[in-house]
Amino acid sequence: MKQLWDLAGVFAYLSLLTVGGGMAAFPEMKTLTVDTYHWVTFPELLHFYSLGQLAPGPNMMMVASIGVTVAHLPGALVALVAFFLPTGLLTLFVGRLWTHLATWRWRPSIQTGLGSVAVGLVLAGAIIMGRGAITEFFFGLIALAVFLLLWRTKINPAYPIVASGLIGMALHYFNIA
Repeated sequence: MKQLWDLAGVFAYLSLLTVGGGMAAFPEMKTLTVDTYHWVTFPELLHFYSLGQLAPGPNMMMVASIGVTVAHLPGALVALVAFFLPTGLLTLFVGRLWTHLATWRWRPSIQTGLGSVAVGLVLAGAIIMGRGAITEFFFGLIALAVFLLLWRTKINPAYPIVASGLIGMALHYFNIA
């Protein structure tokens, strides 16, 4: 039962850090789920996050995978509710307040500041994820190639995701990585 309360507390807290998306909470998620509670290993967390990126729907549904690892189906349900309910309610409240304050002179400054915070949080998450995912030079090349491809073209992200997965499978099959 204590594990369910711990899951609820951790994921409710993490949900409030998702300014700019789920990647914004990744550094703290790594700290809590890997380093503090030891629910998963860093490679497992990266695996869950990657699967969340591939699956349809919100990518942060991956928190259910951590919940399952900790406390089976009840853990998955607790992690999902704890992660999505607080931000859902906060978004409802802030959205209504934001509409009410449409002519407030501080509103553009707050929006600009929050945008900067969101970029910083997402960048920190990407760096921490990169430290764990890019374990060899070749994987760094794949990351760089995908980054440049997505930055400079309008290619559907599904193509480099599938291609990268196939490359990883081939490397594993031939015992290269």
